[in-house]
Amino acid sequence: MSKPRNNKSKGKPSGRGANHTRKESYARGNAPIKKKPQQKSTSNPDEIRLNKYIANSGVCSRREADEYIAIGLVTVNGKVVTEMGYKVKLEDEVRYDGQRVNPEKKAYVLLNKPKGFATTTSEGKGRTVMDLVANATSSRIKPIGRLGRNSTGLLLFTNDDAVHNKFTNSKNGVTRLFQVELDKNLKYEDLKQIREGFKIAGKEISVVDISYIEGAPKKEIGLKIKNTGNTIIRSIFEHFKYDIIKVDCVMIAELTKKDIPRGHWKHLTDQEVNNLKML
Repeated sequence: MSKPRNNKSKGKPSGRGANHTRKESYARGNAPIKKKPQQKSTSNPDEIRLNKYIANSGVCSRREADEYIAIGLVTVNGKVVTEMGYKVKLEDEVRYDGQRVNPEKKAYVLLNKPKGFATTTSEGKGRTVMDLVANATSSRIKPIGRLGRNSTGLLLFTNDDAVHNKFTNSKNGVTRLFQVELDKNLKYEDLKQIREGFKIAGKEISVVDISYIEGAPKKEIGLKIKNTGNTIIRSIFEHFKYDIIKVDCVMIAELTKKDIPRGHWKHLTDQEVNNLKML
């Protein structure tokens, strides 16, 4: 009678016990793939997509801006741009249908300028009016017209090209009222000649109005002009042999120095801005 076979294997245990933790083998290519760190796309913070630039100006939506770009209605620095995704810088000149657009918020700042500050946006000119309005707004405003370094009074700043053009329009312009102090009394015949108009080197010179200041000496004059510079004031009185002691701009259109101490500024109200635009 044959003995029953012994089925127990003398080999190593299978290792399939419940408490056994199976170790995975990476021999067959199932090792986890290490992801390469993604490189961040470099972008220039000073650049903005052209469609966003136009949309921020309030002209239209981004989608509409894309359509205008595609059909060639948009120029950048004088060149037509039809490329989608084109990027521009804030200082670039962007025009839609011939009109310049500005992506910044419109700002209107009225300064009561003191002596000793040059009316310029250029650096390296010592103290300038831009130093006085540096904290007024983040928009890139610039002065309309000029006041000499030693002249005082109202000076308007804005980034609104439409308002700026209104002041510099040679036919219409915006009136400014100056108080001028001379080195001697202004003769009536000279005042009359200035009021009626005259020529300097063949060029016609005209003012809106000129008068003596009531209750003041005859050397203190009120002069209303539409010219945005104050060199015309010096030209007028030098022509009649007077030296200017002081020039103070006391009114621009209907804007006055009320509640603006010398060296300080204020933002125009919505009503004041609307009044300027309606001139």
